[in-house]
Amino acid sequence: MSIHRIAVIAGDGIGKEVVPAAIETLERIAELHSLDLQFTHFDWGSDYYLRHGRMMPEDGLKQLAAHEAIFLGAVGSPEVPDAESLWGLLIPIRREFQQYINLRPVKTLDGVKSPLADKEPIDILIVRENNEGEYSEVGGRAYRGLPHETAVQETIFTRLGVSRAAHYAASLASSRKGHLTSATKSNGIIHTMPFWDEVVEETISLYPDVTLTSELVDALAAHLVLKPWTFDVIVASNLLGDILSDLGSSVTGSIGVAPSANLNPEGDFPSLFEPVHGSAPDIAGKGLANPVGQIWSGAMMLQHLGHPQAAEHLQLAFESVLREGLGTRDVGGPSSTSEFTAAVLAAIDVVDAVGPLHAGTAGKPAAAAPSS
Repeated sequence: MSIHRIAVIAGDGIGKEVVPAAIETLERIAELHSLDLQFTHFDWGSDYYLRHGRMMPEDGLKQLAAHEAIFLGAVGSPEVPDAESLWGLLIPIRREFQQYINLRPVKTLDGVKSPLADKEPIDILIVRENNEGEYSEVGGRAYRGLPHETAVQETIFTRLGVSRAAHYAASLASSRKGHLTSATKSNGIIHTMPFWDEVVEETISLYPDVTLTSELVDALAAHLVLKPWTFDVIVASNLLGDILSDLGSSVTGSIGVAPSANLNPEGDFPSLFEPVHGSAPDIAGKGLANPVGQIWSGAMMLQHLGHPQAAEHLQLAFESVLREGLGTRDVGGPSSTSEFTAAVLAAIDVVDAVGPLHAGTAGKPAAAAPSS
């Protein structure tokens, strides 16, 4: 039996609802695939901050390092400044554990209505550089409170950071359609973006089966709305990848179903898996939260841990429930969080882990994170 130690941080808001829901489905899958998923729960987040003045204890990263993966719900509360909640928990985890790849699938799901009139299927992987770029810590503020108060934020690209993101994206593209799109803004940002372009192009030249297209991010954003089905894999800097992946998820119908993986591809440190949606305090505790993003993130975690059949089984199950029109209300369905979870648990028992549903068909699951 494969044993995996997984740290769980439900966090804030609807994270406390969707994480238990996803764990129920993961435990059912684990039983059927002879896996021993050992979950350790940590009560860190905004409530912890209000009690202790910090998002996690001083040795929090050391505690997390003892696990193979981290399963995170959501972070954010109206009572805690966003800079405190993000920089006090998620960003230190990403950087301490060198989770330099943020992988976000963007995929059309049957049963989730897209705002696009065209019905072409969408299946994109967005690879976001996750440790540097626009989200650096370099900068500061001067002359606070004076008319000439100044804020400076430095964008930092390194050859190592750009090339490893490009390598990862090219490897994914070579296993799919062989088409990689690089997001840039080198016509307006004179130093960092031309450097990004140069390093990406040099890196992709090592992959003769991959075709590279470099596209200005404003045009790319429009392209994502007008013809998203023409994309395969997109690689982007930290900020541009963040924006494009949220746009892509919205185009497919709901940011509430979008998963993500913060990966240390070498496996030297734990990787972190979380839905893209936020803590949604306005619906927290009402049973309205959509657990698909969390469940799908769990499937990506299984894939990363080396269990592709278990990951596929779980994804086929939640996709089949959506296909039957039993989604939560945000995607036009009738289900509460608990009702949708119960339907996924039931579907797990009738879905073939290596093929479509016994009755009907299930589309090919979107690619998840390659195992380290």
